[in-house]
Amino acid sequence: MHLKEKRIFITGATRGIGKAIALKLAEAGGHIAFTYCESDLEAVQATEATLRAFGVKVQSMHVDASDFKATHKVIEDTIEAFGGLDVLINNAGITRDNLLLRMPEADWDTVLNINLKSVFNTVKASIKTFLKQRSGSIINIASIVGISGHAGQTNYAASKAGMIGFTKSIALELGSRNIRANVIAPGFIATAMTDQMDPSTQQAWIQNIPLKRVGLPEDVANCALFLASDASNYITGQVIQVDGGLLT
Repeated sequence: MHLKEKRIFITGATRGIGKAIALKLAEAGGHIAFTYCESDLEAVQATEATLRAFGVKVQSMHVDASDFKATHKVIEDTIEAFGGLDVLINNAGITRDNLLLRMPEADWDTVLNINLKSVFNTVKASIKTFLKQRSGSIINIASIVGISGHAGQTNYAASKAGMIGFTKSIALELGSRNIRANVIAPGFIATAMTDQMDPSTQQAWIQNIPLKRVGLPEDVANCALFLASDASNYITGQVIQVDGGLLT
């Protein structure tokens, strides 16, 4: 599953799952353009250096993923710098968990804008290039919560469920032009967010996972590599759960 000379755009790639995906795809030979938020500014240079060690082109851009015009600009800059675009990966996302009864409207809007509207923004900005090339792979990182729901996460679950519906729809719209769109739905993955959970809560989750372990960002990255590569060129409109069997 090599990606030699493939041009890849990833939102949110300085930590966690996004960083693991960027490293995996750069190791496979892909040129990487990635976005970051202001809070990740210190990690940008380190991420760039690690990616360049694979001998690929690297471009980083600060952008508010929910900003339509700004997102179009960074995608256009990437296409100009790389001479095209082959793979689009929407990974940027946040949580603002609360019971619906206590959830401020602002937390609903923020999560939906960053997690879901950002996907509309990037795909809308990339679609003309994909159509012109008659090729492209769109990979959206959702969550099993978008399939099952989860108490205290109505905003997050709605954003991820919306991402799944959006992806299935564009797979139907774009399939005849050889443009594929798929979703990866991670389960309980070891990230900075899960590290903050107390050990007893972590163990309770693990007991419900058939493989009896927490997933790693690399597990998600391996799936992204498959979907970005030509090895998956007859797969579109699918939701692939990377959850150790948690949601069956």
